[in-house]
Amino acid sequence: MTSQHPILPAQTSMDFRPEAGLPSTWAERRDWLRLARSRNVGPGSFRRLVARFGSAAAALEALPELAARGGRRDYLPADRGEAEREMERAEAAGARMLLLGGLGYPEALARIGDPPPVLWAIGDIALAGRSCIALVGARNASSLGQRMATALGGDLGAAGHVIVSGLARGIDAFAHRAALDTGTVAVLAGGVDIVYPEENAGLAEEIAARGLMISEAPMGTAPTARHFPRRNRLISGLSRAVVLVEAAERSGSLITARCALEQGREVLAVPGSPLDPRAGGCNLLLRQGAGLVRSAADVEEALELPGTGMLREPINLWVPEPAAPPAPDLPERLAELLASAPVAEDDLVRAADAAPAQVLQALVELDLAGRVERRAGGVVALIG
Repeated sequence: MTSQHPILPAQTSMDFRPEAGLPSTWAERRDWLRLARSRNVGPGSFRRLVARFGSAAAALEALPELAARGGRRDYLPADRGEAEREMERAEAAGARMLLLGGLGYPEALARIGDPPPVLWAIGDIALAGRSCIALVGARNASSLGQRMATALGGDLGAAGHVIVSGLARGIDAFAHRAALDTGTVAVLAGGVDIVYPEENAGLAEEIAARGLMISEAPMGTAPTARHFPRRNRLISGLSRAVVLVEAAERSGSLITARCALEQGREVLAVPGSPLDPRAGGCNLLLRQGAGLVRSAADVEEALELPGTGMLREPINLWVPEPAAPPAPDLPERLAELLASAPVAEDDLVRAADAAPAQVLQALVELDLAGRVERRAGGVVALIG
């Protein structure tokens, strides 16, 4: 199943230049983290705030006034002490902070629509810069599924690819173990220092020592159900292709597949028996056009298809600052436009009768005030 966009192959340093002016001191990194942890500051708002004010520190100072313009007058940025304690916990755990646009931040992930401003990483960060393939599937994997995940993980690793998965029991765990010698990346839903499930603690220790563990969640965060869909977008975002080994029709693996399509990655699936519910999601994807996988050779062949070459567009991480702040009434005008139904961000910009950059900044103000939410596909909706 190929999206309309080309697939990212192995990343090269020639295609990704870290932005100048990124935080270099401990205090600047703390402010960057504090802005990222502030309420209602998502990845898009973070980038626009830094672009508008020039630094995380300046953006933090402006947050209460911006939220008030959006309709909320009791806004407080994330606590400075909490950010400092998170950094101290990361240091104690041996985790490295990767900043969006900075050295070590995976290029493939920087190119998705909502890249995390901060990643915590334990292990060999260079692995995320190689050709990555995601292997995901059922937690209650069958013996055949386990064997397939092991074969794919080992053979793709031997061919030079890094295996990405989510450290879950079942397919994820077998894929990771098969690739320990050749390179594997575990993307965690909770903090990078919190292993879930506990039965994979030994595997996590091996990955930390020989592979890479990453997460966008705050250090010490215990994963809950709401964390896993966001984690899944990182699994697909790191990868050139996502391969489903076993997956039910309603499963997190299908969320990963959907994220992959939205990000322009290839989606492949291993077929299974129509009588096995664990194969329902894979068989459904195959009916919809996903590539059929019988072995690692099928994955390699899919990556060589026309239209799966290098993305040549430069990475534009930071939205240019508007010539003037949004008009005072622009946030309310946008709220009125959103009152009837969710609207695609591009359509909202056209309907607002204002400069696009100013519309985007006004959306940040509404976002800070907790009045809008951003949905998949660039859609904006009014809350309440």
